[in-house]
Amino acid sequence: MKFNHLGTSGLEVSEVCLGTMTWGIQNTQRDADEQIGYALDKGVNFIDTAEMYPIPPNVDTYGDTERIIGNWLSRNQQKRSDIVLMTKIAGAGLKYIRNGGPITAEAIANALTYSLERLQTDYIDVYQLHWPNRVTPHFGKHWPDGADPTKTDREKSVDGMRDILLGIKRAIEEGKIRHWGLSDDTPWGIHTFLTLCKEMNVPPPVSIQNEFSLVHAKDWPYLIEMCELENIAYLPWSPLATGILSGKYLEGARPQGSRWTLIQRNGLFRDKAPAHHATIKYMEIARHLGITPSQLALAWCKQVPGVTSTIIGATTSSQLAENIEAFDITLSDETLSQIHNVLREFPLGF
Repeated sequence: MKFNHLGTSGLEVSEVCLGTMTWGIQNTQRDADEQIGYALDKGVNFIDTAEMYPIPPNVDTYGDTERIIGNWLSRNQQKRSDIVLMTKIAGAGLKYIRNGGPITAEAIANALTYSLERLQTDYIDVYQLHWPNRVTPHFGKHWPDGADPTKTDREKSVDGMRDILLGIKRAIEEGKIRHWGLSDDTPWGIHTFLTLCKEMNVPPPVSIQNEFSLVHAKDWPYLIEMCELENIAYLPWSPLATGILSGKYLEGARPQGSRWTLIQRNGLFRDKAPAHHATIKYMEIARHLGITPSQLALAWCKQVPGVTSTIIGATTSSQLAENIEAFDITLSDETLSQIHNVLREFPLGF
């Protein structure tokens, strides 16, 4: 397993990050225990979760993924220092989480209290803002008819970010978190937080995790360039585009127990023809190499310049093994050229 620097944190993290959002709906405590054990045996030291997990989010299972991880930690306390644990505070929109309110200093204090309790730990290595308070071009809003920056109140947004940093600074000083990071943000968001951190003497964000895959490469090159040059770790989530790139959803298929059989908070906005057409071509490349389509997509993601660690998830042990094995694969220049020809044909699959 290869390890990389996590931004300015001083932490070394595996190039595989174990995602956990299925734990509590699609996966049980026993499944999670098995996945954690397997990942650690393979050298993974990086785990990502969130207070709103599992996905799809709902009031009945809110916080259960953190509880599952906490149950494991309570039985494996000697391994806590070996793990870099990330979680996230939910943003506005979910009424059963702080009445659907935005991220504020007060919300951070409240959310941290309960996350630490559920996780059964005294500290969180990286505490992330799950999504910005303003509307951003993520979750299907990256087209010109999606997010409208002219409707963003800049002054209100910046004031809100200052308040957030007060909460982050307090949490660091209290020892509840060691570092902090962003999620589902933009170059403007990164730039503004970096500026405010200098102004307010707050440590800068060490990482950002955004959706990134062979059918959703919109962060390349501009946001990733900013991360690389500002020493902010870039962490792709959904590198298989919620399973599209495995090929399991072709021709309208919905395998039993798969994510697309569940009600989606944002709908199936990724279910678009270009994504499926691209997947067919990637599957052919993978077939010639003798690897699975998922492994092709993950191996490619690993080799994108500027990627620090890729967040992977699985609902079965065999899927997890397949995905982790992908990081032992190095794609040749010839294969990368074939992949990039498809990527140029379908730069945004959805």
